[in-house]
Amino acid sequence: MEVEYDDSGWQGRAKQQSSAEETHEDNPQKTIQECLEKFLTPDYIMEPGIFTQLKRYFQSGGSPEEVISMLSENYKAVAQMANLLAEWLILAGVKVTEVQAMVENHLKEMILKSFDPKKADTIFTEEGETPDWLTEMIDHYTWRSLIYRLAEEYPDCLMLNFTIKLISDAGFQSEITSISTAAQQIEVFSRVLKTSIVKFLNNPDDVHGAIQECARMVCHGQHTYVYSQVLIQVLSQEQKGGFNMKRLSQEIIKYALQNNQNVTPITMALNGSAVYPQACQALTSMLTRNTLNPADITVLFRNYSGSDPPPIDLIRNPQFLELLVDALFRSGVKINPEHKPKYIFLLAYASSVIDQPAKKRPMTERTLNKDELKSTIQAIEKAHAICNVDQGSTELIAELQTLYNCIKYPVVGVGVIRWIENVVMEPSYFKLSTDSCPTHLAVLDEVAGVHPTLQQQILFLLIRLFESKQDELEILVQLEMKKMILDRMVNLLTRGCVVPVLRYIKQCCAIEDTDISLIRYFVTEVLETITHPYSVEFVQLFLPMVENEEITGTMRGEGDNDPVSEFIVHCKAHFITI
Repeated sequence: MEVEYDDSGWQGRAKQQSSAEETHEDNPQKTIQECLEKFLTPDYIMEPGIFTQLKRYFQSGGSPEEVISMLSENYKAVAQMANLLAEWLILAGVKVTEVQAMVENHLKEMILKSFDPKKADTIFTEEGETPDWLTEMIDHYTWRSLIYRLAEEYPDCLMLNFTIKLISDAGFQSEITSISTAAQQIEVFSRVLKTSIVKFLNNPDDVHGAIQECARMVCHGQHTYVYSQVLIQVLSQEQKGGFNMKRLSQEIIKYALQNNQNVTPITMALNGSAVYPQACQALTSMLTRNTLNPADITVLFRNYSGSDPPPIDLIRNPQFLELLVDALFRSGVKINPEHKPKYIFLLAYASSVIDQPAKKRPMTERTLNKDELKSTIQAIEKAHAICNVDQGSTELIAELQTLYNCIKYPVVGVGVIRWIENVVMEPSYFKLSTDSCPTHLAVLDEVAGVHPTLQQQILFLLIRLFESKQDELEILVQLEMKKMILDRMVNLLTRGCVVPVLRYIKQCCAIEDTDISLIRYFVTEVLETITHPYSVEFVQLFLPMVENEEITGTMRGEGDNDPVSEFIVHCKAHFITI
């Protein structure tokens, strides 16, 4: 059921209210009695509806002396006393901002305790239009934040929903972080969704955070998910930036699956797979069960190896690709040798074939570019053969050149990361490793250099390793292991993954759960690696660590010739605002 929140709607209610009041005007005594009951309430003279009630009272023949007496006797001056007390506090030396915060916070607490949504809705029926005080109220963040909290507690309150719309109309939609609040009205949700998408597009250094925020909002409910995905699907058809929107859509699907939300029927309905019933049924079956099976893989293989294959977008489903990568690169997964080529073919097809609709010919005709399909299949086969064998670092060295050649293909890079993650996260891995840098982690360095888009995945893996408990190792061995992982992070930094790495190390400094010698080691390595010019964001993240006496105090010399002093002097000279 759709609810409209506009002034005419409230005015309509006011007309109904006024017509009800007219029936009471036929009975003056009843009207007078109603007014007197209101006049008896404390501080009623301060109420917004006082003039309306006085008018009714006098029109019904009420006594002026009586109303003056009642309003005077029941005038408690609560608001005026609060103002007077605030003035005394200021005279006593308390800062104006502190007094204002005290009054506002107390008011917020009182409102939160005593708020009545039914009474709030009557505000509009009494005034007949948007009250001026409400328009003024939303100009201040303090009161907007109160509205957000109340709207979460009372989602069905029309007055609060209308106020949320006013806030959104005023351009403060970026503040509406509560999904349940935004999802109440399509106009508000659309603005909040737009703000979230713009943040995703404009923040390349924090893509993961922007995606998580957007996906959390989209996956709030079925209605928000369908609406958002349809909108993003339309935007993904645009030539300029359409691929970014397609990626966002896939990340949202991935987020939904991680939170155990079955969005497969919606995904299949939006990707046009119904035209290809065999492929659609096989894919839906596997996605719903979240597992691959040879029968459905064979159906897809037969469809995509034929002369008129379905659109490639059908198998470029994040969940399906994850399942294929897991099957081929995760240790311990056994695939029937008879069906293995079909798995490899589908993964290679999804990652290398270019499927474009013809521009001038009918839209049903497509151009398929399969130039890289054969070489991609060969690369996956070779990489799978290496990764599928349980071998240590020494045995792997002999296969490195072959593996490095295969890693040039992005899909192999993804698979190799999955394989290495499986190997190095084993509790006994570092216990058995004697190398200063295990071969598996050296392979990660290669992947980071060849595929910048996979650096974020590699960083997440390194963070998991850095934070993992290695209680079986001696303390000194643990420190050496973590220094080696920091070396891998520095390598990522030199490859272009600068801000995410620095943000993580800054977080380690803030939490203070990391040995200070490790932070010092990282700072030393970075200072030896970098040179100016520096970006403002880099200086904002790195300079506080370099200036920290606890971290770099022992690294400084008597003059300004050491790397620490040189970096600080350079930043102070070129970044005045820092």
